[in-house]
Amino acid sequence: MEKMIIPKDLPVDQILDNLDQHGFSIIDHIYTQEYRHSLTKECISHLNQFRNAAIQNGVVSNIRSDHILWINDHFTIAQQHIQTLNYLAEQFNRAFFLGIHDVEAHFACYNAGEFYALHRDNPQGKNGRTISTVYYLHDEWQDGWGGELHLQDKNKQWHIISPKPNRIALFQSDLMHEVLQAKHQRFSITAWLRNDHPIF
Repeated sequence: MEKMIIPKDLPVDQILDNLDQHGFSIIDHIYTQEYRHSLTKECISHLNQFRNAAIQNGVVSNIRSDHILWINDHFTIAQQHIQTLNYLAEQFNRAFFLGIHDVEAHFACYNAGEFYALHRDNPQGKNGRTISTVYYLHDEWQDGWGGELHLQDKNKQWHIISPKPNRIALFQSDLMHEVLQAKHQRFSITAWLRNDHPIF
């Protein structure tokens, strides 16, 4: 597959306007189906390396039950997505002076019955996460399969965002959100644009 740099026709102005007015933005069909398929294949081929995200430093949390695998330089297909996020970070810095200079990301797998309860990725500015992103990898998603992103925007309005394939959600990391219980296996890349250096 030819290396893809940045998706053509990326609606940067729309994303900036949505973030400014509502604190979040949803973009569909961000990549070619060829790229999404290759990225999904890369994710699924490493499922045996995923770990329980509810266990941090040996401590079990009941807030979430998904499984994750951190993305590093060895995931060459996923690095192209990171490249897109770095490009968007440059636009966010130019528009909002956020000081973003790092991206941390992991694959996420929600099996049937798994969820992530209400939380903020950056409560009260306690870490460098500035913009959170979720890109949906799976081949299909049907109504009734659960797994939606339930998000409160900056105007205190709640939204239900379906995890449609090839969709990306971007939102301020200090906003309340949750992943509703999945009824079908769901794959995504969760990533954070940060103004510090992540430690994981």
